[in-house]
Amino acid sequence: MDDTDPRAPLRVAELRAALLHPAGPLRRCEVLPAAGSTSTELLARVAADPAWGDGGLLVAEHQQAGRGRADHAWTTPAGAALTLSLAVRPGVPRARWGWLPLLTGLAVTRAVRAATGLAAGVKWPNDVLLPAPDGADLPGWGSHRKVAGILAEVAPAGDAVVLGIGLNVDQGPAELPVPSATSMRAAGARAVDRTALLVALVGEVVAVLERWQDHDGDVAAAGLDTAVAGACLTLGGAVRATLPDGTELRGTAERLDPQGALVVRDASGDERVLLAGDVRHVRPVGELGSQS
Repeated sequence: MDDTDPRAPLRVAELRAALLHPAGPLRRCEVLPAAGSTSTELLARVAADPAWGDGGLLVAEHQQAGRGRADHAWTTPAGAALTLSLAVRPGVPRARWGWLPLLTGLAVTRAVRAATGLAAGVKWPNDVLLPAPDGADLPGWGSHRKVAGILAEVAPAGDAVVLGIGLNVDQGPAELPVPSATSMRAAGARAVDRTALLVALVGEVVAVLERWQDHDGDVAAAGLDTAVAGACLTLGGAVRATLPDGTELRGTAERLDPQGALVVRDASGDERVLLAGDVRHVRPVGELGSQS
């Protein structure tokens, strides 16, 4: 394989030169040929060596047992995706950590848009979506499909968070696990250099989080609440939220509250505040909102 092949191995020396201190923002960077879950691996490393918790990046060329929200599986063919976990020390009040999946989603959205020109957007609370090339409607997803998932997990010591990101890059339709999934290629993008994309993606995540940290986790003061809302496809649309007891809440996704929770106005006009940990799914009823 040469470097123009979209499934060429990541160029590790180039990654390390671009991302590691002092030229880059990270303290540690390692690429594994394969891993069950990069987040599981990185959490173990942070527990064994706290230095991994301050800007440590772990990437797998082939993730075999990735974990998404609610323990959903995320597996990828070798060389077809970016599967990575980044450890950060937020250094802001713990009550504001709930924004981390949304802020990471904003960063992923920016990186995907820059690389492809496609209208990527955030699905609350932790997915990134792309429009289906044919515009076909899929129940529960509308005309969008999932290209990336994000999982934020607090490290055992409680002072670091591991951000797991799985981004589908080069899978063809037959390689996607479910009809609701897509990849950058399947959504219509030309071949993408995964090494360059990874450098850009980490740069976007670091830039967003540094802005958040510079304002002590206050997203409004940082202007990030507006940025997230502008990228959030969920807002403004009719949604159906499945709660842990199996009941459903239907209404309009009005806004995000100061903690990043979703505020839904039901048919009676009452507002319900949904925390990410309090719902199984939030799906559109019909088309998603038109915001991008």
